[in-house]
Formats: sequence, C-alpha cells, structure tokens
Amino acid sequence: METFHNRLQQAMQQKHMTQSDLCAKTGISRSTMSQYCSGSFRPKESKLRLLAKALGVKEAWLLGYDSPEEPPVSWEDYPNLRPIQLKRFPLLGEIACGEPIFAQEDRETFLIADAEIAADFCLLARGDSMIGARIYDGDAVFIRSQPMVENGEIAAVIIDDEATLKRVYYDRAHARLQLVPENPAYSPLVYVGEELDNIRILGKAVGFMSIF
Repeated sequence: METFHNRLQQAMQQKHMTQSDLCAKTGISRSTMSQYCSGSFRPKESKLRLLAKALGVKEAWLLGYDSPEEPPVSWEDYPNLRPIQLKRFPLLGEIACGEPIFAQEDRETFLIADAEIAADFCLLARGDSMIGARIYDGDAVFIRSQPMVENGEIAAVIIDDEATLKRVYYDRAHARLQLVPENPAYSPLVYVGEELDNIRILGKAVGFMSIF
C-alpha cells in the first residue's frame, strides 16, 4: 500500500499545486504541510478532510487505500470536456406526429438519457408531421410538464384522450387554438370556443433523441 505522503505528492502534481498553494487553500501552516509532504507526520481527520477537498480526491485514497492509480480526474483541469451524468426518464407511451393517437401510459418503462435534459418524462413520436423540426418516427421526445407554452413552441397536447405533438398558437382574443405541424403535407388542427374544453397541454418539448 502506498504511503500518505506519496499520494499527497501525486495529487499535488496532478493538480499542478505547490505546498504554498495547498496551504492557501486549506489554511494549514507551511511547517505542518512540509512535514506532511516529507512523510514525517500524517494529518488528523479534520486536516485530512481539508486536503482531500482541496485536491479533489477521496480521503481514503490520500491515505493509500483504494486503487494505486493516479488521483481521480478533476474535470476543472479539462475545460473542453465534461462528465456525462445519466438519469431515468419515465416513458409514458406514444405521441402522434400526424393525426392524434390514443395516449398509452406505461409508468414502468424508463429511458436513460443525459441528466441535464430539463424534462419530466418522454414520449415516443409516431408519424412524420414534425420532420421539419427534426423529429422523426420512433424518436424519443422529452417533455417538461407545464399547462401552457408560448406561441410557436412545440408541445405535447391531449385532445379527447388522444395525444399529438405540434407547434402551438393560441389567440386569446378569439379563443382560437392552432396546432401546426412541421410538414406541409399536413394541415393545422384548429379549435375554437367550447372545443377548447377537451384540450389539455401536457408540456413543452425540450429535446429529442433517436433511439432506433
């Protein structure tokens, strides 16, 4: 097992830090830091915690345990890269890119994707009415739950228990809703007056992913 002071020196080299730099980050005196680096003393728990945090490594690693490899990568040292965190998004069924289809809901199915996608669930697109927005048949569309969207935004919309994906345009003055496709082969769906009572916006489309 490697010694503490060997691991300490490895971490400092990897972070391009001097003893003075580490003293400034931790508040540990220079004389004490010198003793740590020479192997004369090992830090107590409170000082070990400060060192590990400043160097971006685990306390156990600093003590010589775990893998004998180099310290874990600090992504701050590589601004052109970023770690990818994954998240499970509930897959609630299919949504029509064409004529509305029945919204099948399956809360036991999940899709794993980038955790930075600000969505609450996803749906599988069916049809070709949104190809102008680069949403193709079989794509997963990520939806952020919200009861209304801005004019021109793409939304998942429920119409009499059937679901469709379209650009939304709402004229409040005339109580007129247009659901506009991104394919000239399809006509907009227009609803006015009492017809709006049977329509509900599930949320805004915030991303898509081709999975087939």
